[in-house]
Parts: sequence; structure tokens; C-alpha cells
Amino acid sequence: MRPVRIGLIGLGTVGSGVVEIFARHEADFLRRTGAQIELVRFADKDPSCVERLRLPADKFTTDAFEIVADPEVDVVVELIGGTGVAKDLVLAALAAGKSVVTANKALMAKHGQEVLDLAAQNGVDVMFEAAVGGGIPIISPLKHCLVSNEISTVVGIVNGTTNYMLTRMADDNLDYASALAEAQERGFAEADPTADVDGHDSAAKIAILASIAFNTRVTTDQVATDGIRSVLPSDIAYARQMGYAIKLLAMARRVDGAIEARVHPAMIPASHPLASVSGVYNAIFVVGDSVGEVMFFGQGAGSLPAASAVVGDVIEVARHIQGGCLGLVGCTCNESLPMKNAAELTSSYYVRLRVADRPGVLAAVAGIFGANDVSIGSVIQKTADETGAEIVYVTHRTSEGAFHAALDEITMLECVTKLESVLRVEELAT
Repeated sequence: MRPVRIGLIGLGTVGSGVVEIFARHEADFLRRTGAQIELVRFADKDPSCVERLRLPADKFTTDAFEIVADPEVDVVVELIGGTGVAKDLVLAALAAGKSVVTANKALMAKHGQEVLDLAAQNGVDVMFEAAVGGGIPIISPLKHCLVSNEISTVVGIVNGTTNYMLTRMADDNLDYASALAEAQERGFAEADPTADVDGHDSAAKIAILASIAFNTRVTTDQVATDGIRSVLPSDIAYARQMGYAIKLLAMARRVDGAIEARVHPAMIPASHPLASVSGVYNAIFVVGDSVGEVMFFGQGAGSLPAASAVVGDVIEVARHIQGGCLGLVGCTCNESLPMKNAAELTSSYYVRLRVADRPGVLAAVAGIFGANDVSIGSVIQKTADETGAEIVYVTHRTSEGAFHAALDEITMLECVTKLESVLRVEELAT
């Protein structure tokens, strides 16, 4: 059987890892997998990649579309990211009858339907394991190993930057700005950290996971999203006092025949496996009706972990090519479950208020919560000082709409001087 020939577009962090793995193990792939696989073309905007990665100069180009058009290339690996040129390259490759492996979460979260439909039309594969969780296998398990289950919940920590920052804030009492500066210094955060700290990266990933888990197309703009900018060391201290840890969660649930999908910082029980996931590690917790609860844990980013997932996809596509079974499992979004809107989402809430130190304050706040059908689970009041008193409320589970209606009224009370913090509290199944 002739070799399966791979064209690699993008030689940055992950692309360099792919080259390294092939240098280590290319000779082993035939023995391990039954497929002879060769990296035959490379593309990147930076020609210095040739020397840095010791690539054959005659196989390198700065024009990625040359690789897509090359009749010798069977599989295109797209590792440049984004939804501009990357989308054009992926669609052109599929239209040319080439299978595609990508780590592009933004593309698959926003344009996954278009990409997968075109692959099906042309009888080729699209694989994207590295788009979520880096080196953690999760796409394939959802599509294959867990397909016999009705999945009810997918919840995870899927952004290493924010998890590192929250870990440092919890372990060493750093504030947000200090934790971010340290993450940037160590290369865990970009110069512009917006996509990570505001939750957009996690939103793209949970959109992909929800689409597969619930067989319904979910896009990034349907995911209610909050980031970690407002999390304070004092909130982390309160969480610890109450037996919780604060994590940026990406959550998707099947509830009453509809889907809720959201990203936000939340207090979770310190006893839950996700609470112990620290640093740049990721973890994804899945609940199915037959398998019960399973968790996937590992390095969610980095050159070799992500490249491991990419090369795993390449090997699987090569097997399909040599076995004549391309396009076997494509888009699985064959249902149309409705999405819950933001006001319908339910959660418990942690609220920290600065109030005047005088009688009747607790009753006034509790009365507004009660009038909006928000039940209070617990109250903590710190000793008052010259600036007033600090009160922390934790509610029972309630709708987003009811909670925010109550909060709007509470913040208008004359006795409430400042709304310090609001966080969701998630009593995750264990």
C-alpha cells in the first residue's frame, strides 16, 4: 500500500510538536498502526522554520494554498487557527477531496456544520481532537466509546491560562493582576489575554463538546459567557471557608429536552474531582445514563500534548484511507434540541455585599430575595468596621432571571453601599 502523504500548515507551537513526534516515531507508525505515513509538505509564513525544524527546503512554502493544491498530498493538517484564511484552506482542501485534521476550536465552534457537511459531500474525514483539551482524548470518546449513552452533562476546566491564574490566586493569595502578569511571564497567557480571561476560548470548546454530546449544533454565540476578571482573593477565601474551590467552568447540560450551555467562574465542592485540577491542567467530567460519571484529565495545552492529539487524528485518517472507509463518522448533529435562553438558566449564587451597620438590613435584603422567589441557603456576616458590614448570602438554586431581578432591587436599597461580588455555586454530582 502506498504511503499516506501529509501536508502540514502552520509550524508554530503545535506544528513544531507534530514535526518532533514524526521525527521520533515515523518509522514506528507502520508497525503500530498498519499505516505508512509521511510528512511531505510544510507551510508557514516564517521561512526560518526550515532551519529551526531542519526541514527539507524544497518541501517548504510560504503559500499554504500550494499544499492544498498539491496532488501528492492526501491529508491537510491545519494548525494556523482562526476563522479567516484557515477556513478558506480547510474548505478548499475538502473540496479537493483531501481529508483534514485541525486543532482549530474557533473554526469548528463557529463553522463546524459547514465544514462537516462539505466533508460528507466529498467522502472525506475531518478530525479535530486537539481543538478541545489539548492532549486529552475527549472528541473521539464522545463520538465512539460513549455513543451508547444519553449524555446529560459535560462540565470541565478547559482553559489552562485561567486555571493557572485561579490556582495561584488560591494558593498564594495573588490578586488578578499579579496572577495574570505571572502567567504572561511564564508563557501561559498571551499579551492580549482577552480570549482566555473573558471565557471566549472556553465557550468555543464547550460549544464543540455540546454539539457532539447532545447531537445538536451549538455555536459559540449560544453559550452564555462570563470570565474571571471579577474574582477576588477575598472570594476565594470565603469559598475555602465554606468548603468550595473557585474554577472557570465550561458547562453543558440536557435539561427537560433542551440544552443549556455556559461558561463562568463558579464555586464547586472541594470534594469534587474538578476542584483538585490545578495549574495549566484541564479536566472534563461527563455524565451518561449507562456509564455514569467519567473524567478525562491531562495537559490541556503545550506543544507535545496538543501535537499528540493531532498525530493521533492523522494516524486514524491514514487507517481510513488505507481501509477504504473515509467519512465513516462525520457530523453527528442529527437532532435539533432547543437552547435555553440566559434568563432560564438555573444556579445557586454567592453574593457579597457591603452594607450599613444597622438593624433591619438582613431583613430588607431577605425580603427582596423572597419576593422574587429566591430562597436563601446561608448567610455570613463579618464583624462591622468603620466602613460598615460585609454580608455574604448563598442562595438555593434559582433561575437567572429571578436572581438578577432580585439583585437589581437589592442594589437600589439605601442601606447597601456596594455589591462586592457575585458568583455561581454549582453542586456538581460526584
